[in-house]
Amino acid sequence: MKIKKLNEIKRIIRQARKKYNVRVVFTNGCFDLVHLGHISYLQRAKELGDILVVGVNSDSSVRRIKGKPRPITPEKDRAVILAALECVDYVVIFKEDTPLKLIKAIRPDVLVKGADWPKNKVVGYSTVKSYGGQLRLIPFLKGRSTTGLIKKIVKAYRKIL
Repeated sequence: MKIKKLNEIKRIIRQARKKYNVRVVFTNGCFDLVHLGHISYLQRAKELGDILVVGVNSDSSVRRIKGKPRPITPEKDRAVILAALECVDYVVIFKEDTPLKLIKAIRPDVLVKGADWPKNKVVGYSTVKSYGGQLRLIPFLKGRSTTGLIKKIVKAYRKIL
């Protein structure tokens, strides 16, 4: 199973680094209504290293960040969907609003975020930079977003439901 608790992923990463000298990539997000933009982003993130760890916001943290009607898809479902992707090696659900605790524990070699984030606003950037890791910003696919998808669904089904 690719879905792990933080203590499990720390052990797995530590052992993999010691035995195989792997390059660990980390990214995070809500991944509510997974779409082509998410898939493309995660595939590109995986190309930057050997092990891709994806932090997934818990339902409670998604509600605090995105508002009360979200998430649409429960955290366990989102984690299973991401774990089913070939490019994703491990998934960790986190309850905090930011993944800083995960980043400090995993110490990724590469921290990945969407290119819409200014470098100095990326959570964990200074931490990763402090030990020689790097930040990579990946552009999103134009016109692909969860918010856009939700708006399209609401518009299409408003009169039917």
